[in-house]
Amino acid sequence: MTKRLLGFRDRAAVAGVGYTAFSKDSEVSTLTLACEAVLAALDDAGLEPGDVDGLATHRVGDSAPPSLVGPALGLRPPSWYLDQFGGGSVSHSVVGQAALAVASGVAETVVCYRAINARSEFRMGGTGRPLPASPEVQYQAPYGYVAPPQMYAMYARAHMTKYGTKAEHFGQLAVTQRANATKNPRALMRTPITLDDYLGSRWIAEPFRLLDCCLETDGACALVVTTAERARDLRRPPVLISAAAWGGGHSHLSSGSGDVTVTSAAELAPRLYGMAGAGPRDIDVAQIYDCFTYSVIVQLEDYGFCAKGEGGPYVAEGHTALGGRLPVNTHGGFLSEGYVHGINHIAEAVSQLRGDAGDRQTPGAEVALSTAQPGYVLAATSALILRKG
Repeated sequence: MTKRLLGFRDRAAVAGVGYTAFSKDSEVSTLTLACEAVLAALDDAGLEPGDVDGLATHRVGDSAPPSLVGPALGLRPPSWYLDQFGGGSVSHSVVGQAALAVASGVAETVVCYRAINARSEFRMGGTGRPLPASPEVQYQAPYGYVAPPQMYAMYARAHMTKYGTKAEHFGQLAVTQRANATKNPRALMRTPITLDDYLGSRWIAEPFRLLDCCLETDGACALVVTTAERARDLRRPPVLISAAAWGGGHSHLSSGSGDVTVTSAAELAPRLYGMAGAGPRDIDVAQIYDCFTYSVIVQLEDYGFCAKGEGGPYVAEGHTALGGRLPVNTHGGFLSEGYVHGINHIAEAVSQLRGDAGDRQTPGAEVALSTAQPGYVLAATSALILRKG
């Protein structure tokens, strides 16, 4: 790792988090959701709109850009902004790029946000939308093979065939994350479920059942990113951004090895850990992108928490539960809290490191991993390692 990259470590921090309510029908625009979340994050940090000189988001034609959010809030013209095209795979790069902006002095206070009416307005893979702009899709669309559950179901089936992963492994992950959500007042789904409930839920795309799939959600979440020095003078304990990595990799279907059970996270992980000066054993709590149950299992392997093919048993043995070796998706994740396309994972990691996660708190959490979607459509992923300030 070069000095240039190591010099980035811990120079930026998350100083505030903000949420709207999560729902199936927000009854407001994505602009309204974005503004509410930005203001909530600023309030959490003890800042005012006039303190903001940067805005950052990611979207796929489904949200409000900084060019609308800034004027709506009466912000001064930004010295830096980011309007990143892309879905969940770029979600963590938004915060990484904001950290680079404040660490280099281009901006001082950047608010990163994601707002989406993903249930009432813009359903992922829904009808009436254009196909993803990926060369692979031209070979899939004629057969009706375009929706995210269809694609991930094939990857999950390959993992089951190669390693003996079982439906019960997926089910245990869903049960564990729902147990976490029962302790989270924001969560959309707070009723406990059993493995029998999971196995009895209807098929979506075999081997996926309903409870394998994330919640299409209306809502927004925002984070305030500023310098580590300034964050120490604000209302909340700072959470340092120790590493941020993005880009590079492959989509699930474009792996040069031809092995669809290995994701782009496996290529990203060494760079991320090298930047942080940490490894899997240093991570106290993880928020792992869970668009589907399988995506957590495969990333547990690709980020080095267990050997390839052992992700299912790792979950079934209870290691990802609260109190386990590596508590995962302590807020319930996208499966049970709500799906805000990546950023609510980062916000939960911040809460865990600040020690304000309530009944779902991981005792003594010092270092957290938060990850993005590992290579669906886009040949990339992104991730962060955060530290208690």
